[in-house]
Amino acid sequence: MTQGQPKQGLRQSMAWLHTWVGLLPGWVLYVIFVFGTAAFFQHEIDGWMRPELSSETRVSPRALAAADAVLKARAAGAESASVSLPNARGGSGLDLSWRMKGQKRGETGNRMTLDPATGEQAQIRATKGGYFLYRFHFDLHYMPVMWARMLVSIAALAMLVAILSGVVTHKKIFTDFFMLRFGKGQRSWLDAHNASAVLVLPFYLMITYTGLATLLFTLMPWALAANFPDRQAFYKAAYAAAPEREAGGKAVPTIPLARMIETARGQWDGALPTTIGIDHPGDSNATITLYPEQGGWGRPSYPSLYLDGASGAPLPSNQTEKGAAQATWRVMVDLHMAEFAGYGLRWLLAFSGLGGVAMVATGLCLWCVKRRARLPDPARPHFGFRLVEGLNIGFILGSPLGIAAYFLANRLLPFDMPDRAAWEINSLFIAWGGVLVWGLGRAFACHAARAWIEMLALCGTLFAAIPLLNALTTTRGLGQSLPAGDWVFAGFDLAMLALAGGFAFTARRLAQRKARPAPRQRARQEIAA
Repeated sequence: MTQGQPKQGLRQSMAWLHTWVGLLPGWVLYVIFVFGTAAFFQHEIDGWMRPELSSETRVSPRALAAADAVLKARAAGAESASVSLPNARGGSGLDLSWRMKGQKRGETGNRMTLDPATGEQAQIRATKGGYFLYRFHFDLHYMPVMWARMLVSIAALAMLVAILSGVVTHKKIFTDFFMLRFGKGQRSWLDAHNASAVLVLPFYLMITYTGLATLLFTLMPWALAANFPDRQAFYKAAYAAAPEREAGGKAVPTIPLARMIETARGQWDGALPTTIGIDHPGDSNATITLYPEQGGWGRPSYPSLYLDGASGAPLPSNQTEKGAAQATWRVMVDLHMAEFAGYGLRWLLAFSGLGGVAMVATGLCLWCVKRRARLPDPARPHFGFRLVEGLNIGFILGSPLGIAAYFLANRLLPFDMPDRAAWEINSLFIAWGGVLVWGLGRAFACHAARAWIEMLALCGTLFAAIPLLNALTTTRGLGQSLPAGDWVFAGFDLAMLALAGGFAFTARRLAQRKARPAPRQRARQEIAA
């Protein structure tokens, strides 16, 4: 600080920190909130993107017998096999996969999905579904996972700093929460930012802190490096694994799946397994591992169960009692993922996530609104301002428009198209990239205001097209799903219409708004007059 310049107080320093820590990783944070909010409904999105699957998730004895027959016929001599039971929220069938010697699990021809009710093979379109949206919010895409997680971790740390510095900066933040004023330019943007920040402030603290806990060893790998030769050694020590048994070389039928499940339910007070792993299926030394379903709110978590494949007798486990640190970490992960939540709490979390989307978006827009008023010529801003304005358009509207394109591609791409799932994802980024290029182009041409309206209108159109296309290409459109009580499809289509209405309303309001000159521009106009 130069001599004679007034010394900054704590609040001014926090304001500077809040501004720049919020802006620089703000675009990454916005994307994390958008995709993370969608991830609260990943299984329901899975269900909508696989319309060939029935809404039935209970596995019938007939389907288990069919799965036994498939594994006996197709996985004989395999090194391992896996059976995944459908998630209770839908979106998946009875999935079988196996790995022959020298092959990778799930290679073409080594996996099959059965209908959980009939046991017949289900012909399902290839898609990553809601799982991709969930993974993207911390693994990103088109880049190494470790680099992506490091970037996400840094952005989450910045979010935590922005939250705390924001609370210090806005001394009247809780008073201002009740002062949402519309049509007041910069004041309105600040009010919207404050309101969306205060409304679910505990959720932001919880989701940010627990998100950092899930990426603990990405940010702080030194404890592992000091105590273990590599990460695999840590995972082997921290997590139980099936007893290592070599194949006996003698063909002995593996016990039926129904018996495995009944044994597990007896050990877990009625809880079902989610996945069953079988090492050396059909061999005298076959080993079965049953993984329990996630414990619900107030329900205990059960350890994995190991069985001898030939006799069904329990095998000894090397699982150790969880220490306090591991139990605490598990609570953090459960809080972040909210797998325990019922639909009421899940919707509450999703609306809180949308609050985070609004908070980051209004903060990014406020950066431009605030600085435009100070520009010598607001109609012709400098390079840096135009760059930020173009990036704001590209990220704030590009990511939701990309998700809309992802859903539309699910219905439009040919059923048997090679690499179909990959092209659904490519569609998302092609659309997103198009918005980014358009936004930057319009911002550098000084037509950013028009670009906002154009892209908002396009978002509204694409989201409105999703339920329409669903009705034209499947038998589970709103006309059928609502009377049938098919709430996964009905809820998804209604949510898309609500988003379409929100984007269209915002586009209309922006188009109707009269251009208000910035204060400095107004002063010059008054002097000229």
